[in-house]
Amino acid sequence: MTKRVKFRFEDLEIWKLAIEIAEDLYDIANELDKKRLHRFAEQLRAAGISAPNNIAEGSGSTSNKEFIQFLNFARRSTFENANMVIMFIRKNLIQVDTGAAILKKLDILSRKITSFKRAL
Repeated sequence: MTKRVKFRFEDLEIWKLAIEIAEDLYDIANELDKKRLHRFAEQLRAAGISAPNNIAEGSGSTSNKEFIQFLNFARRSTFENANMVIMFIRKNLIQVDTGAAILKKLDILSRKITSFKRAL
């Protein structure tokens, strides 16, 4: 079995949490698809993958200033995701407990991204 290459971002705690949240949001999107809410599902998938994508992309930057810019994009994506989760809770499209758990992770991720930026 061939060992695959590991990228720098895979060791970042913020990326690990962001990709976990993206997986949670994908699961919700799959449920939305079952309810024929394809547009919501598509938007949730796109926004969900945005944070880990920006963290990964930023980790390839050649300067901290540029990396911080990508971290800002990732942090803003967490707020977009939170807004969608809140909307889905309000419309009873996801259970309150499920939404609350994801909102808690999003809040933690937002704080961790801010702390990471300060450490750069």
